[in-house]
Amino acid sequence: MTFQNTREFARELDSKDALNHYQEQFIFPKVNDKRVIYFTGNSLGLQPKRTKAYIDEVMNDWAELAVEGHFYAEKPWWDYQERFAEPLSKIVGALPSEVTVMNTLTVNLHLLMVSFYQPKGKRYKIICEEKAFPSDQYMFQSQVNFHGYKPEDAIVEIKRREGEHNIRLEDVLAKIEEVGDELALVLIGGVNYYTGQVFDIKTITAAGQKVGAKVGWDLAHAAGNIKLELHNWNVDFAAWCSYKYMNSGPGNASGCFVHEKHHNSNLPRFAGWWGHNKERRFKMEPNFDPVHGADGWQISNLPVLSLAPYLASVEMFAEVGMDALIAKRDHITSYLEFILHEIDKEVESTFEIITPTNLEERASQLSVFLHGEGRALFDYLMKNGVITDWREPNVIRLAPVPLYCSYEDMYDFGQILKKGILGK
Repeated sequence: MTFQNTREFARELDSKDALNHYQEQFIFPKVNDKRVIYFTGNSLGLQPKRTKAYIDEVMNDWAELAVEGHFYAEKPWWDYQERFAEPLSKIVGALPSEVTVMNTLTVNLHLLMVSFYQPKGKRYKIICEEKAFPSDQYMFQSQVNFHGYKPEDAIVEIKRREGEHNIRLEDVLAKIEEVGDELALVLIGGVNYYTGQVFDIKTITAAGQKVGAKVGWDLAHAAGNIKLELHNWNVDFAAWCSYKYMNSGPGNASGCFVHEKHHNSNLPRFAGWWGHNKERRFKMEPNFDPVHGADGWQISNLPVLSLAPYLASVEMFAEVGMDALIAKRDHITSYLEFILHEIDKEVESTFEIITPTNLEERASQLSVFLHGEGRALFDYLMKNGVITDWREPNVIRLAPVPLYCSYEDMYDFGQILKKGILGK
């Protein structure tokens, strides 16, 4: 399609967009009494309007049933998490038994590393990407320290080549081959938070396992954003947060994936009573008998009030389907890319998009170097109703989330951006 940088063209695209009406199912902040252009769904998604009803249901059950809500609520609390299995399995490409919901993201990655990072002899190293999200970096450091290794020796970072913004697949595969029989674990972010680069999960997983390592993925920026086939790709384990592209609310519950090939294994784990045999859980038995599947990694009684917004979200995803989301994601992101290039022609500053241009290596994010601009431009955008994200030294991250961003939003952003530069 040949794009045009006009309001009329953007509105025409919106009129043909099958997901356009979903904007009305979200609550938008306002700036200057006008609905914002929201580009930060890669940090915190907007609130779906249906969320309140799901929370109110739990509150009402608590008020009317108290402790009996565990068994007699319309959605009984003792197995509330089981309602996620079917819709979540479709979002991440898993069997229903391979997914569960519990805790928060880094907590779950730590717990999964208890099972999947088992350094022994010369096999003790972890491969991750350079400049992984800081929480992952801290996790790796504390894990290897706990096992008695030095981070500078045990943690192997795959680096970008000089002058390049993204990591080449061939460099990932070469590093896995180089570390070889010293490699215990590969754990990479499925989508790099800074550049928006999407990694080839299938190929990297196969390469890590070929040399005898376990392979896991931090899918914080991937779940609900990219096409995932965790079961078919033979991924050992994964975890993700729910508050970015899946709009479940700040700091909310994390999803976990454990491949079925591990369900009957004797992997070590930190156990708790919510992972114990469901039919015998309330018999208060002294010995742990794990639930079959990912639910066997549960530990504590689940925070149902936190799960309610997440359930509202995954049921919306079930309505829409990942294929429809991805189709719009690619189209609206390409339109945003076009708008940026068009505005670039009209101003003296230079925009350098550091997210890959290849559609297979990017999702709902463009990270843009604003050469010749500084923090003042970001402040201008925020004051004029464009909610975006600033990263030093002069990068803005733009996430045109397909559920609630419109093509007219992309056009309006371009005009505000141009005014912010020309009017300084």
